[in-house]
Amino acid sequence: MRGTKLVNRLAARFTVLVVIALSATPSYAEDGYDLWLRFAPLDGVAAAKLKSQTPVVAPISEGDRSSTLDVAVEELERGLTSLRGEGDPPPAQNPVQIILDCGTEPGTGQSGFSLTPQLEAERPTFRIAAQDHIGCLYGSYALLRELAAGRGLGEISLIDAPAMPLRLLNHWDNPDGHVERGYAGRSIFDWWNLPGRLDQRMIDYARANASIGINGAVVNNVNARAFMLEPRYIAKLKRLADAWRPYGIRIYVSARFSAPRDIGGLDTADPLDPAVRQWWQAKTDEIYASIPDFGGFLVKANSEGQPGPQDYGRSHADGANMMAEAVGDRGTVIWRAFVYSAEDDTDRAKQAYDEFKPLDGQFADNVIVQVKNGPIDFQPREPFHPMFGAMPKTRLMLELQITKEYLGFASHLAFLGPMWEEVLTADTGGEKSVADVIVPVGMAGVANTGSDRNWSGSVFDQANWYAFGRLAWNPSMSSDAIAREWTAQTFTRKPAALEPIVRMMLESREAVVQYMTPLGLAHLMGTGHHYGPAPWVCDLARPEWNPCYYHRADRDGIGFDRTPSGSNAISQYDPAIAAQWSDPAAIDPKLLLWFHRVDWDHRMASGRTLWHELVAEYDRGVAKVDGFAATWSALESEIDPERFRAISERLAIQQTEARWWRDASIAYWQSVNGLPLPEGTAKPPFSVEYYRKLEFPEAPGQ
Repeated sequence: MRGTKLVNRLAARFTVLVVIALSATPSYAEDGYDLWLRFAPLDGVAAAKLKSQTPVVAPISEGDRSSTLDVAVEELERGLTSLRGEGDPPPAQNPVQIILDCGTEPGTGQSGFSLTPQLEAERPTFRIAAQDHIGCLYGSYALLRELAAGRGLGEISLIDAPAMPLRLLNHWDNPDGHVERGYAGRSIFDWWNLPGRLDQRMIDYARANASIGINGAVVNNVNARAFMLEPRYIAKLKRLADAWRPYGIRIYVSARFSAPRDIGGLDTADPLDPAVRQWWQAKTDEIYASIPDFGGFLVKANSEGQPGPQDYGRSHADGANMMAEAVGDRGTVIWRAFVYSAEDDTDRAKQAYDEFKPLDGQFADNVIVQVKNGPIDFQPREPFHPMFGAMPKTRLMLELQITKEYLGFASHLAFLGPMWEEVLTADTGGEKSVADVIVPVGMAGVANTGSDRNWSGSVFDQANWYAFGRLAWNPSMSSDAIAREWTAQTFTRKPAALEPIVRMMLESREAVVQYMTPLGLAHLMGTGHHYGPAPWVCDLARPEWNPCYYHRADRDGIGFDRTPSGSNAISQYDPAIAAQWSDPAAIDPKLLLWFHRVDWDHRMASGRTLWHELVAEYDRGVAKVDGFAATWSALESEIDPERFRAISERLAIQQTEARWWRDASIAYWQSVNGLPLPEGTAKPPFSVEYYRKLEFPEAPGQ
């Protein structure tokens, strides 16, 4: 909900004003730790506006106080001080009061807020209003975001509220500190020292999440350890929950389905067994006794070897509903739809739909089925998952991957806003987009945080955390708007630098697709670590682990036939959508080889053959990355030295690895099809045998 609103009545006055003490901006290198909450001092007209208005924050009367409102006041004071910059504030005869008016604005909705200037009054005020205290905190961050963009208080009038009730981070962090598919160091969770010691990083993490509206965190890996449910860990979880509560963040836990057997002393985890149901009820009650606002459980079951209800001949609904019964109306059970097994010999892209579609309408009201954006596994490009258009009686939640498991780790610039915008706006059929399907429920993102000082390994990867939060709040927000917000808060407001940075970001994901998996190819990465190209891998024990399973290239052609003449996975989509994708001559070339197997000499819309177009795509991707490096190099005078150097080094790595992807892939395709390169095209410097022999046992995130 967005728009403007003029509130004429003055809010109730508080007894005293707290004038912000302006201290000097701290002197330290720009290492990325502050994320988008730097609140760099304003300059020019924007600085003059803020200084002339001399905003002060009205204190909260004791009867209205809460830890959340205390945080809101602290954040406003911190942010305004930083935006004002060094020096004492000028004397003000009539400073603008910033009033937090919480619990009196029903029109804003839960967690929503309004920002309203009332600068013509006898005592000028700026009112942040909401019907609850967390709405006031979100409004405080929104006001600082608007001021940081250079807008004056008199120009800011806004009503806003989250589109989705659940905006959740999924951490694939293990209790020993290792992060699965993490590329930013060790886990941010210090389980060993909790509950005795709470690291300041946990508070800064909560601040960052609250500033973009994230309201929940699953703190452990979906490949869960049962001991996370033991009393000693419940005490650790409680310490985190207590610390995050003022920021509106509820804690969730990934639960191992076999926990009643693993740690409960039972000889079964059958969801229909009364003893198992009783165990989960008692365990859930124990957690809620310590954490009354515990969010609930996330479960990965019967996928990649994890235990689940199918081990006992039961369905996913049987398992989810058993746990949901234990949780009751206190929270939620989130059941992942990412399932595939060695016993399934059909197209892997079909399995989740085939298992879950027949269960539509059978899940309890407090169960959410969490569905990945595409039917395989977070590939650089996939069509949207067919479940989003097929289960109208089930609460579905979109799962995105913020950590870049398949997009160059933290080494490659890949802003994922355009990727997620592509998914959210996809038409599922029946006049509903993916966003329409999930708005009543929520979005989850696999977190990319780690112990690196800059949180995410690369400064640009912070933008993906930011973009996830902003899109979960408002899925209709454009990638361009998000990139501009983030760049202005993270690097610079100067158009001469902001504009080229935003262009780099908006082009970056497509560049990665072009040099890694162009024209609908997918799953071409190395085994295990998922690092680098390996389209030649064809001999792994399970067919769906092999890149050859997905590209199916031979001398005659390439691509996976998912039409009725092949796996018929296309039939899982709405007939109108399937019709758009059924004709290889009419389908968007970006999805061609996902749904069709075509000859190497297939004529593309460009007039080139498929082979020539494929090579051209690789070259386009490499050229874009070279362009990013050149653009960034020209910005040296606009960016602080530490972050400029760090990003320059990352871009140099990306240039090298983009060429590696391009050269190794082309060398392999040539070894299969025997075709010459298009005239004027650079030949790979090494044979395919050279690339095959490269090994990376030390690659991170495994």
